[in-house]
Amino acid sequence: MPKGTNQKFKLYRLAQIMLERTDEEHYITMPEILEALGKYDVTADRKSVYADLRDLEVLGIEVEGEPSGKGFHYHVVNRPFELPELKLLVDAIQSSKFITEKKSNILIRKLEKLVSKYEAMKLQRQVYVAGRIKTMNESIYYTVDAIHNAISENRKIRFQYYQWNVRKEMEPRHGGAYYDISPWGLSWSNENYYLIGYDSDTGRIKHYRVDKMLHIRMTDEPREGKEHFKTLDMADYTKKSFSMFGGEEQAVRLLMDNSLAGVVIDRFGKDVMMIPEDEGHFTVSVEVHVSRQFLGWIFSLGGGARLLGPESVVEQMRQEVRRMARQYGLSEYEGE
Repeated sequence: MPKGTNQKFKLYRLAQIMLERTDEEHYITMPEILEALGKYDVTADRKSVYADLRDLEVLGIEVEGEPSGKGFHYHVVNRPFELPELKLLVDAIQSSKFITEKKSNILIRKLEKLVSKYEAMKLQRQVYVAGRIKTMNESIYYTVDAIHNAISENRKIRFQYYQWNVRKEMEPRHGGAYYDISPWGLSWSNENYYLIGYDSDTGRIKHYRVDKMLHIRMTDEPREGKEHFKTLDMADYTKKSFSMFGGEEQAVRLLMDNSLAGVVIDRFGKDVMMIPEDEGHFTVSVEVHVSRQFLGWIFSLGGGARLLGPESVVEQMRQEVRRMARQYGLSEYEGE
């Protein structure tokens, strides 16, 4: 019997057919396989296809055959990703503020190729990207890549840093001056991606929103600040920085209502020590970067949270309360 035509493409097309048209709930028969191959101008006899189905395991594609009527039907088992896993990835892409709408849709379409066309429809039903607040900086992917390259090659990076103005335009900060920073890591916080690096001019660790960094390039200068990052826990640094706003790191003591135990654990982790104060309250001591955003977090908890110390931070809170009172025309209550 003739061997058939386009045999060099047969195994590739067979793999394509099995991956696209079968899954745990959808099968394909041998006549259907031969018909599908024929649409790619690949002809073959049943015996050679049986052998090819076994050979697919070499490519990491396991095919299982089961009796069906007078014959068998076949489907792919043990894909690299299960459908629930891909749904999680789709959700992560959708909720990632730093990924643009255009790139979100491209990535999700690529994920759909990892499952059958039937399961891909289940992923498509989850795609509600349009209308979400997403970054508009399409170059962020190249920025992240440049940062990783600089870290791996132990080099500084140079970039301009932008901010939005009231005309809804991105304008460079500091008159367009370039920032020269030693990159040491990337952090994810409050739906944004941040570069954490060392600023040699100020001798401080700083962080920058990746989607606001433009015209980035790696320099020939070696990184500095290694001694500052030897003992720095990136996750801990992010946890202490409220909305990634900097401030002096201090140990603060809080009195909290018992109902806010979950809020404290979500913010500072399960290892935080909560000491009972009375039947309805507990105290907790935590390390934070004291900033207006931290004080705002305390405000947001209402009467269930009170800052106990140190006195310098309590005084900052008093000043913030006075400022807010003046801003809303309540200065007559300042002394109460």
